[in-house]
Amino acid sequence: MDPLFQAISYYRRHHFEKCVDICTKVLEEKPYDEAAWTLKMKALTLEVYVDDLETDEEGIADIIMDENSIAQMARPGTSLKNPNSAKGTSQAYRPVTQSGRPLSGVVRPGTQSGRPGTMEQAIRTRTAFTSRPITSSSGRFVRLGTASMLSQPDGPFINFARLNISKYAALPHIAKHLFEYAYYHDNDIRQALDIAAQATQACRYEDWWWKFQLGKCYYRFGMFRDAEKQFKSAIKQQDMIDTYLWLGKVYIGLDQPLAALDVYKQGLEKFPQEVFLMVHTARIYEELNDLDLAVKYYKDVLNYEAIDVEAIACIAAHHFYNDQPEVALRYYRRLLQMGVCNSELYNNLALCCFYSQQNDMAVMCFERALSLATDETLPDVWYNIAHLSLGIGDKSLATQCLRLALVANNDHAESYNNLGVIEGTKGNLDQSKAFFVAASNLAQHLFEPHFNQALLAEKMGDLQNAYFMVQKSLEAYPDHTDSKDLFQRIKDLFTTL
Repeated sequence: MDPLFQAISYYRRHHFEKCVDICTKVLEEKPYDEAAWTLKMKALTLEVYVDDLETDEEGIADIIMDENSIAQMARPGTSLKNPNSAKGTSQAYRPVTQSGRPLSGVVRPGTQSGRPGTMEQAIRTRTAFTSRPITSSSGRFVRLGTASMLSQPDGPFINFARLNISKYAALPHIAKHLFEYAYYHDNDIRQALDIAAQATQACRYEDWWWKFQLGKCYYRFGMFRDAEKQFKSAIKQQDMIDTYLWLGKVYIGLDQPLAALDVYKQGLEKFPQEVFLMVHTARIYEELNDLDLAVKYYKDVLNYEAIDVEAIACIAAHHFYNDQPEVALRYYRRLLQMGVCNSELYNNLALCCFYSQQNDMAVMCFERALSLATDETLPDVWYNIAHLSLGIGDKSLATQCLRLALVANNDHAESYNNLGVIEGTKGNLDQSKAFFVAASNLAQHLFEPHFNQALLAEKMGDLQNAYFMVQKSLEAYPDHTDSKDLFQRIKDLFTTL
């Protein structure tokens, strides 16, 4: 059998390592075999290929040293840094991120952190939700490129310093594969940009694909305005879904969510049944705290793709926090039927069963969640089991579960807060205060520890501390009715004194 034909067969069956080995042998015998060289280049690229549309996570440097935002104090609802107050749900019932946005039904890049406004908030958010600090969005890509080059024992397959870029950029059947090799395999974005620029000139600016790739390179360099021009030019030549998605991503990087929504809506006019455009639209509405509109788009997604995990999970979370656990249970059961099996799903099933008065099923689901739990999810599972224990009136078991949550994660602020509440009901006011202080120091964005501290200080007669703490509670959650009542009560006490 012809070795090149065999290599192509391996390539089509996604046996890329065998394909590379055969191409290497062919190139040893015929160093100038262009077909074998190109095929090996394509196989090496696909070995490390990732869809980079959703792989980047904003780091501390990207958030704090952001020079692309137009307005530092944007109007509510026009910026991801300053979203509207949540619609359709209450912060008292749905957990929020550091930036004050309700948690999403699934974990995506940027979902847990939001967009903190200060360096202190950014560091606290990163250390709270990740096992290691993330310093730059390009860190993942650097590690991918380095690992891929180490797989070559004799060094990189292509030495771009010795390659005549202008020659290969003029060859359409090679230029695109060469660009993808530089972009995905070597992670040499500067070299990829050079190839794309020369290829665009060679095709007389008539190929939308090269403009699209130029936009991606500019985006990776943080040159959002240049990327915007390239994506818009590519859309004029050819309407493509990926181009709309990347242009929306550029506007999100510029902190212009309304412009991104306009781009996605234009894309939906051209591609009315495109699921990805609907999902990205729903995500932006979710980040702007317009949860009702987000759920509407997620339901539209399910009309066209009934197995979309993100849409099902987000709708289920929305129903759960709107006091409809039975409806949420149906969605989570659907995920279970689809083959999703992890600790988070069983934890959510257990909570839905518990609030639906199905305690026996809740216990079974929590047992399953514990057996599948990782180091990150274990404290949350024990924390929720403590809620179940409080629901059945067993404070001793609840205390034990909360302490187990702190063993798994010593920085679990919610567990400290609930331990403080339990100790306060027992009359251990000093120990209760210590737990509340620990919780408020670990999570400044939670209003419950501040409010509980204010109640405790009022009970102990320390009105000045109570006044200070209830102010902090209102800063974290301005619409909390109990905090407003306590604040007014303390003010009246000060006036009488």
